[in-house]
Amino acid sequence: MINYRIETLKKKAKIDKNIYGHFSEHLGRCIYEGIYVGHQSKIPNIDGMRLDVINALIEMKTPVLRWPGGCFADEYHWKDGIGHKATRKKMINTHWGGTVEDNSFGTHEFMSLCDLVGCEPYINGNVGSGTVQEMSEWVEYMTFDGESPMARLREENGRQAPWRMKYFGVGNENWGCGGNMRPEYYADLYRQFSTYVRNYGDNKVFKVACGPNSDDYHWTEVLMEQACSHMDGLTLHYYTIAGDSWDQKGSATQFSEKTFYKTLEKTLKMEGLITKHSAIMDIYDPQKRVALMVDEWGTWFDVEEGTNPGFLYQQNTMRDALVAGINLNIFNQHADRVRMANIAQVVNVLQAMILTEGERMVLTPTYHVFKMFSDHQNNELLASTIQTKDVGIDGHMVEDLIESASMNEAGDVVITICNLDLLEEKVLDIQLPGYPIKVVEGQVLCAAMNAYNSFEEDHNVTVEKLESLTFSKRGIKATIPPCSVVKMVVSMEQ
Repeated sequence: MINYRIETLKKKAKIDKNIYGHFSEHLGRCIYEGIYVGHQSKIPNIDGMRLDVINALIEMKTPVLRWPGGCFADEYHWKDGIGHKATRKKMINTHWGGTVEDNSFGTHEFMSLCDLVGCEPYINGNVGSGTVQEMSEWVEYMTFDGESPMARLREENGRQAPWRMKYFGVGNENWGCGGNMRPEYYADLYRQFSTYVRNYGDNKVFKVACGPNSDDYHWTEVLMEQACSHMDGLTLHYYTIAGDSWDQKGSATQFSEKTFYKTLEKTLKMEGLITKHSAIMDIYDPQKRVALMVDEWGTWFDVEEGTNPGFLYQQNTMRDALVAGINLNIFNQHADRVRMANIAQVVNVLQAMILTEGERMVLTPTYHVFKMFSDHQNNELLASTIQTKDVGIDGHMVEDLIESASMNEAGDVVITICNLDLLEEKVLDIQLPGYPIKVVEGQVLCAAMNAYNSFEEDHNVTVEKLESLTFSKRGIKATIPPCSVVKMVVSMEQ
């Protein structure tokens, strides 16, 4: 019996709903075919947006969506994506496959998508190849309510009222595809560009600075020292790859037990990255005003055979589900500093929630994890401790259980647990001192490590009721299957 104690009277931080955010880039079939099919498509749509995808994003309680990139953001010029579609400029998507980007999905379409889904827009501006004026005018175009050149242009394009636009990123990966800059240079550029990201009326922009790649702690140090007072958020990017290099990342579906544990070992590095970057941020921002935003994360494998290498299309297995659950539990545990995260990406790219093929759509194991974990959104993180042991193969060792617990406004406790052990079930003795239990409901996502949902078999990995569950006023006994993700919602007697 494994002891798991949840302190219902010790609330640590609010879990920002935006930790459960998503990312949509002009990359492969994410936007076109995945989200946007156009008004004339036979696929059911509203304003050109796929109805099945919109409904799935609503069901998942998508809180925020990032756009237009990614690397694409720093070659995107927003005025190319407004006005009549027939006259919009075409460009080459040099980062992702060399395809022609016709700009039929632009600012108006993205804002419409966010309205349909009911999520916040998070927009990345162009620092790498753009200008201060271009970025400033984009913010004015979206948010100014009054007489101005950009407000008139917006009205000419069919939108009189401004949009609400809170989150705005000043550049993306400027240490790499966004300009190969040094942190000192980018810090000065950020200060300059962000000055002209104006607040119009009651629309207050949450300004996001490009943060580090993985373990580049020097970048964080420089940005916090030189630009902390000018930012509201600092990004962090970290991808989990199974292979030994970016050239050989490994298959998304064909892998050994050793590679399974190696992948989870690598994804667990997120804990150390957040801890160390947060410690640097604490020096310059002890009040934790600036959010750490993990706005690109997830698995990155070799593309599926026969697909465009630049489209980054990969399948999604139970291993991906565990990666998602592990990271979301980590983000929850660091809710005092991590206040947004955006998994890459929402449809048809990397660790996608949704895969589409023509009129067909399939929900991935990762989608099911996000839907399960959505009950944590805006809850209070609770202090918790659990007994763990190391499991693995050939030196690739991980803790067997990764968890987090929170309390909602009604007083219900939400518990999410990942069992990383491929062989053994875990029998838990869950104690909630001072919390008289009335009802416990449990769900489980469990399958073979390389099981996935295909267009032919779309229910290989699905959420089921957790049957091995008993409780009394004093606690809960639950059996967690191997290679699984579990959620429990506990209600107390009033």
